[in-house]
Amino acid sequence: MPRKPASGAAGLLKWLGLAFLILVLDQITKALILVYYHPGESTYLTDFLNIVRVHNRGAAFSFLAGADGWQRWLFVGIGVAATGFIIYLLLAHAGQRLFCFALTLVMGGAVGNVVDRLLHGYVVDMVDFHIGRWHFPAFNVADSAITLGVIFLLLDEFLRVRRARA
Repeated sequence: MPRKPASGAAGLLKWLGLAFLILVLDQITKALILVYYHPGESTYLTDFLNIVRVHNRGAAFSFLAGADGWQRWLFVGIGVAATGFIIYLLLAHAGQRLFCFALTLVMGGAVGNVVDRLLHGYVVDMVDFHIGRWHFPAFNVADSAITLGVIFLLLDEFLRVRRARA
């Protein structure tokens, strides 16, 4: 007999557990970077990847990093509001597994970065992807989870539209 999708609180607990796992992995990697690296210090891994310690006081791609501190609380507030809205969506759409998975990735990453802002006043980034002298902005596990979550949200929408046309 096929399993019914989890709904309501039972389904929410599963998604919160996954978000918590993302948060834990994110915070462990950040703690290791804070213990073993000084700001700006890096380790060469490959021709396109380094581990580095970077403090990002802004948002994605260091947006507002140069502001005088108020952005910390703005981004904490956005993260808290987004988490509340995502929990509402998880409850309202409990049967939509891909959608809920995607939202959970975004939530886990957002909470990971909110924790950093509350503890340190900045987000700890450590993955330095580069091609030659061009460097993509450094990122972390939380940022990766958010990015994957957005990709899965786009995939979910694409599949939903495709099903509606069929």
